[in-house]
Amino acid sequence: MTLPIERAQTIAHVLIEALPYIQRFQGKTMVIKYGGNAMVDESLKQGFARDIVLMKLVGINPVIVHGGGPQIGSLLKRLGKASEFVQGMRVTDSETMDVVEMVLGGLVNKEIVNFINRHGGSAVGLTGKDGDLIHARKLLLHRGAPELKATEIVDIGHVGEVQSIDPSIIHMLVKSNFIPVIAPIGVGEDGRSYNINADLVAGKIAEVLGAEKLLLLTNIPGLLDAEGKLISELEVGRVQRLIEDGVISGGMLPKIRCALDAIQSGVKSAHIIDGRVEHAVMLDLFTDTGVGTLIRAR
Repeated sequence: MTLPIERAQTIAHVLIEALPYIQRFQGKTMVIKYGGNAMVDESLKQGFARDIVLMKLVGINPVIVHGGGPQIGSLLKRLGKASEFVQGMRVTDSETMDVVEMVLGGLVNKEIVNFINRHGGSAVGLTGKDGDLIHARKLLLHRGAPELKATEIVDIGHVGEVQSIDPSIIHMLVKSNFIPVIAPIGVGEDGRSYNINADLVAGKIAEVLGAEKLLLLTNIPGLLDAEGKLISELEVGRVQRLIEDGVISGGMLPKIRCALDAIQSGVKSAHIIDGRVEHAVMLDLFTDTGVGTLIRAR
């Protein structure tokens, strides 16, 4: 079937625009935090899988870290167990942790692997417990108690933070031409499993791998200014001023801090991109305009 000349020329222009980016990023590692709408909309899931396969085929090494909060909440609801949150973190007792492991390490992880493999990739799913990948420690939240003139420590169960990363298994998979798909579950020195924020895990993995880029998929266009307009590019030096001015607040704070930590540890740039946009990863990597907010050292 012959394409109309206009469409064929459009495709050619797209490929030519992508060429210098493909050349620049060949052999580089990109860590992608996958979550939000991109994980629940069928067409977006298909598009994401194709993006990842294409990245691998042109010589880029994608490493995926995924979330799964909505899926966990949905299963807990079906089991008749209420979800409780403290400072945005899910209270995770032993029973809830069993559900977290089943959803993140099983259902969600294997679905992502399956989508990538169906589109011609070779993905391998793992959790932070596999290959001693993620060492975790218990996360203790601090809540002010003015009447006691002290800070109350809040125990929210099997919720952790990254203590260290051993990337050996990731290096082995990448060298063998596989695409790692990682569920953010770590293990502590006490042998217990811990649920860890996927943004934080992605940031730490990007740091230890010396990744070229850290991409965080979200459900918003990117970082917005005080007037609600997209900030397309942001230098690290401006971030603190935006926090003090209240422009960066709420759920965006952990993402920004995660991005800053990664950049300050050697990752070249971090990108907060809209996962609701079809082929957002490709648009951000391989076009002049990109999508979302680029954060760089300077």
